[in-house]
Amino acid sequence: MVDKMLTGEIGLSLIVVAALVGIANIILLLFLIKTYWKTYKQVKSGFTIGLLYFSSFLLLQNIVSTIFIAIPLIIPLEVRISELHGPRLPLFLINLVQLVALSILFKITRE
Repeated sequence: MVDKMLTGEIGLSLIVVAALVGIANIILLLFLIKTYWKTYKQVKSGFTIGLLYFSSFLLLQNIVSTIFIAIPLIIPLEVRISELHGPRLPLFLINLVQLVALSILFKITRE
C-alpha cells in the first residue's frame, strides 16, 4: 500500500509537499539564526550562542533531509530501492512537526 502511494501521482505530490515543507523549515531557521546573531552581538550571552549552535545544526539537518526527499524531483530514479523510497514519508512527517515547532519558536522570538 505505502509502496504504491510513493510511486504514483500521490507519491509525487507527497514529495513536492515534503520538499516545500523542508524549504519552509530552512527559511524559518535562517530567519531565527539572523535574529539570534543580532541578539548575540548585543548581549553576548551563552544562552544566545547556544541558540545559534542549535539552530545551525537543525538547519544542516533540514538541508540534508530536504535534499534527500527532493532527489526524485531532480534526478528521476527508475530503480526502486527500498532505502531510497521507504523513508520519505517519515521524513515528511518529521519535517511537518518541525515546521510547527519552528513556527512557534519564530513567533516567540519575534515578540
